[in-house]
Amino acid sequence: MTQQPRFTIRPATAADVPRLLAFIHGIAEYEHLTHQVTATEEDLLASLFGDQPAAEALLAFAGDEPAGFAVYFHTYSTFLARRGMYLEDLYVTPEYRRRGLGTLLLRRVAAIAVERACGRFEWMALDWNTDAHRFYEDLGAEMLSEWRLFRVQGDALRQLAEGADTPPPATGTTSHPSSS
Repeated sequence: MTQQPRFTIRPATAADVPRLLAFIHGIAEYEHLTHQVTATEEDLLASLFGDQPAAEALLAFAGDEPAGFAVYFHTYSTFLARRGMYLEDLYVTPEYRRRGLGTLLLRRVAAIAVERACGRFEWMALDWNTDAHRFYEDLGAEMLSEWRLFRVQGDALRQLAEGADTPPPATGTTSHPSSS
């Protein structure tokens, strides 16, 4: 009988950037989104370990073998008047899936959220990833079907930002985000 490898989890360091980028490519491949990955090692080094880190990362190992990662960052809830924790990515390599490592990573980020007095812990899953939906629900997560994600990026983001300090022209009608 083969013995299960011992899993360990530790915070990622700048020296782990190549491994993190490889994991990012792995999750993008799994999600059929490789065409969206533009991150480089330099980008990760600056955004995770620079002067103003945008996020944090954990690395998981099976023995000495890198086996997965989680990337997370703080959000803020005005309703709770507290910060929250957002899980950007959770990935376990195919050979270590269904062995409890994903649960360990998710629990570690949840523990960090509790230690930091976060009011909530949130993440998203693709609509087609029913395995992930079941996994998260089995751990006590609730899928929020009434919320929809909106995204602006690239040229659309730059266009939206244009004139940020200029009020829009008066048109006689007012449109509020909550009324449309």
